[in-house]
Amino acid sequence: MELNDGHLQTLTEFLRKTLDPDPAVRRPAEKFLESVEGNQNYSLLLLTLLEKSQDTVIRVCAAVTFKNYIKRNWRIVEDEPNKVSDPDRTAIKANIVNLMLSSPEQIQKQLSDAISIIGREDFPQKWPDLLTEMVTRFRSGDFHIINGVLRTAHSLFKRYRHEFKSNELWSEIKLVLDTFALPLTELFKATIELCQTHATDVNALKVLFSSLTLISKLFYSLNFQDLPEFFEDNMETWMTNFHGLLTLDNKHLQTNDEEEAGLLELLKSQICDNAALYAQKYDEEFQPYLPRFVTAIWNLLVSTGQEVKYDLLVSNAIQFLASVCERPHYKHLFEDQNTLTSICEKVIVPNMEFRSADEEAFEDNSEEYIRRDLEGSVCQEPWGELETQRCCHLLGIVALLLFRGVLDL
Repeated sequence: MELNDGHLQTLTEFLRKTLDPDPAVRRPAEKFLESVEGNQNYSLLLLTLLEKSQDTVIRVCAAVTFKNYIKRNWRIVEDEPNKVSDPDRTAIKANIVNLMLSSPEQIQKQLSDAISIIGREDFPQKWPDLLTEMVTRFRSGDFHIINGVLRTAHSLFKRYRHEFKSNELWSEIKLVLDTFALPLTELFKATIELCQTHATDVNALKVLFSSLTLISKLFYSLNFQDLPEFFEDNMETWMTNFHGLLTLDNKHLQTNDEEEAGLLELLKSQICDNAALYAQKYDEEFQPYLPRFVTAIWNLLVSTGQEVKYDLLVSNAIQFLASVCERPHYKHLFEDQNTLTSICEKVIVPNMEFRSADEEAFEDNSEEYIRRDLEGSVCQEPWGELETQRCCHLLGIVALLLFRGVLDL
């Protein structure tokens, strides 16, 4: 398939037909695209279309089609034919980062996913310049571009949270840290300064806090396997700023929605996760910072309402306290009677209550409610995994305090 206007027009027509609600129109169009996707330049035609088309719907459709094409075909399976030609692979990797960063957010997310799929197969051996190309964009000052880089990096690095340890994995993480850790830290500090500068600009704060949430997620991924020397050396910078963000309250970021978490809640939830990771795995290095995080997260729990939008934040905050309770050398943090009374009255009891949102969910579909509560769920619902995790962490705190003789009932 040549890269010409005729083929672009044909592709546009068939992509439009794939959106038709009539199966008699949609299915033949889908079959046609499947029949030609093995042709050289097919993927490049999609990229050209999503870059140059004047029709936003077609651009988004081309982006989704391209991502799914990459998902199905990029991996090279031994003893099977290469489903993406070598020239196409080279051209895609040469252009996709620029295209992703210059696209609207809706398209950017699809291309970011495609980059992460390619990266899982080709990075770093077959795509050694990917990180360097991404890191240079931090200097652009354009947070649409910066957030695109951060979102892509998160997609690439989050697998470090569940990969088995191996020399190959260590080598990759070292390469990532050598290239990415310092620019990420500098971006973190600069973004916090911008938040202070634009403290009353709602639109700017939304963009900046989205960046801080992504940066915090990247911190978690890069620190999960082991404590990198770089982050140990720069722990003061990260933990001081994390603590400041944890105690921050900005009315411009508060939301009236009772069910969907806002940017401030999402950021604080991730910081609680980061603190819990350090408390669990790197408690010796984290010990100087732990008391202030205990106090901050404690106060956060005491002051946070029972609305559904706080479920993730409360669950992660309680998980942090449960992590601290597991360590015998932190027993002194829980010995004060006023502290124990506060935990019981303002944290444990309120967060084990059956809320009106839970009651409504149960009344709407009792069987589904019980199933989700037993099995857990990744859905953003007022029941399921978060409820189960929260109760488990709360009961864990009570059990540990009783066992260690800190709590006397």
